Amino acid sequence: MGYNHIKAFHQSEERYQGLELNYGGHPEDRKKIFSLCEEAVSDTGLKPLIYENQNESVYIEFHDEYHREGAAFFSIILDALDIHSCETE
Repeated sequence: MGYNHIKAFHQSEERYQGLELNYGGHPEDRKKIFSLCEEAVSDTGLKPLIYENQNESVYIEFHDEYHREGAAFFSIILDALDIHSCETE
């Protein structure tokens, strides 16, 4: 099963990074995203804020991102979902 219908949106500001993954009504993709987040937490030791939005998306955010470690976390998830670029809003 592919994940080509998941849309990724990235936000970055000074000391902040966020990644929104819109799964568009596919509950199996929701489960996959949360599973990948658990794996990334285990692999990296990083603990971002992860929550679900009402618009059928999962949001992952890092605050006080001095060293931009969140990029590695996001890469694990995006690579596993075979997402090579983020959408524009």
